[in-house]
Amino acid sequence: MNKNIITRNDKFSQQIIKGLKSRNMTGYYAADKEEAKKIALSLIPEGSSVTMGGAMSAHEIGLVDAVKTGNYNFIDRDEMEDKRAAMLAAYDADVFLTSTNAMTSDGILVNIDGNSNRVSAIAQGPKKVIFIVGMNKVCNDVDAAMKRARNTAAPINAQRFNLSTPCSVTGECADCKSPDTICCQFLITRYSRHADRIHVILVNDVLGF
Repeated sequence: MNKNIITRNDKFSQQIIKGLKSRNMTGYYAADKEEAKKIALSLIPEGSSVTMGGAMSAHEIGLVDAVKTGNYNFIDRDEMEDKRAAMLAAYDADVFLTSTNAMTSDGILVNIDGNSNRVSAIAQGPKKVIFIVGMNKVCNDVDAAMKRARNTAAPINAQRFNLSTPCSVTGECADCKSPDTICCQFLITRYSRHADRIHVILVNDVLGF
């Protein structure tokens, strides 16, 4: 990565972390994927029940493999026949791993979901929620974050899941009501009432969609 970009991200991340703190959330900055994984694992006590909600970023930094092979009770919905039971188990988990579709430079998280298991777990349930967020997902304000979520993240996810939506064809949001739409629930997390519940690890890399 270009040295100037690294320096910019180092400085910019401190502004974002300050914004998160003002919202009763805890922020961290990782210089690379390996450091991000180490920070995340330091937040997960051994023996914890851990699950996740479709976070490609957590896979990309090696966190999911580390949890699966470590001393944790990983609830893997991909390995369970009863998908609904796996999703419901997330609400009582010690730790929920996720990413965000977009976030603002002052610490607001913006997420869109189809089945809504991910956004509902972010809002309520798991004792701790750990976000893995590449610096590519940081936007100026909520409007820009919403546009990113709808016009970048959603079309890519629709394409990778082979969904029949206008955005999977055009690559941009059509505000559709397709049966396959993944833009069913919108969650804006602007404050955490519970201290030490939401942790956001900013990574000096391009992660996820």
